[in-house]
Amino acid sequence: MIEFKYILCPIDFSDTSGRALTYATAFATWYSAQLEVLHVVPAFDYEPPERSDLTGADRGASYPVSRDDIIAAIRRSIDATGATGLDAKALAQEGRTHEMIVYRAQAQPADLLVMGTHGRSGFNRLLLGSVTEKVVRTAPCPVLTVPPTSPVTAQVVFKNILCPIDFSPASAKALRYALELGRQADGTVTVLHALEYMDPYTHEYYEPTRSGDRAEPDTGRMRQVVQQQRERLRSLLAEEPRTWCAIEEVVAINRAYKEILQRAAASSADLIVMGAQGHGGVELMLYGSNTQHVVRAATCPVLTVRASSR
Repeated sequence: MIEFKYILCPIDFSDTSGRALTYATAFATWYSAQLEVLHVVPAFDYEPPERSDLTGADRGASYPVSRDDIIAAIRRSIDATGATGLDAKALAQEGRTHEMIVYRAQAQPADLLVMGTHGRSGFNRLLLGSVTEKVVRTAPCPVLTVPPTSPVTAQVVFKNILCPIDFSPASAKALRYALELGRQADGTVTVLHALEYMDPYTHEYYEPTRSGDRAEPDTGRMRQVVQQQRERLRSLLAEEPRTWCAIEEVVAINRAYKEILQRAAASSADLIVMGAQGHGGVELMLYGSNTQHVVRAATCPVLTVRASSR
């Protein structure tokens, strides 16, 4: 059984991180977990830039710079989300943001990190620039990223969960999280394996719009490959303990991140659960950069799980 006993939520005092704190509060309430709310600055009493990367606020706006001011601001954020009764911890730290977040997650140790994502200047960019991406890649525990479009909720109920699978150890672990969360919510888990568009013989990717550059695909062979992957998916699910939640199996032919985002939007998914995979000492994401695309563009929360996550 999956349990979250210690939850870490880094905030930057933006509306987006406030939404993430609402989710962290809901998780902490549901699991009777200890909640720690963290804000990191390069140095205490530093001079904010004209337009802060942390808040998007102009110089001169009210922004806490001393440790006491930051702790007070964190406390106000905690009160605003109704987490006062949880005895949530407020922590202000100096250092490089992503390194301090990961350090705190390791030191506790945290069972879950909850962070907001932030779209800015026409691009789907993440909270604190690339900080969230770095945390997702290196965190010792699962990371829940919450986009600005996620509904504000006082309860954590994920009735409709989408779980992309690539048969890696990380995605297998993500599947266990998805099935357990689905069981707890008495919901449905859609297990998705996305095959990139491929040449039926070489299995190399090709764009359908450029089919004139290649021979037409062998649709019979394509169906055979899809059926093989569907059987492989069923075998994987058969290895999992009985979950008591509804499970749907889907094999699709599409760019992985496109299929994930399209299916999540079409089915109004409450949560996407994905694996993050490390290779050769470098933290790479499921399907290469596709997890990055999903975390940036998803309209619902995304839970990323590394194979080594606690």
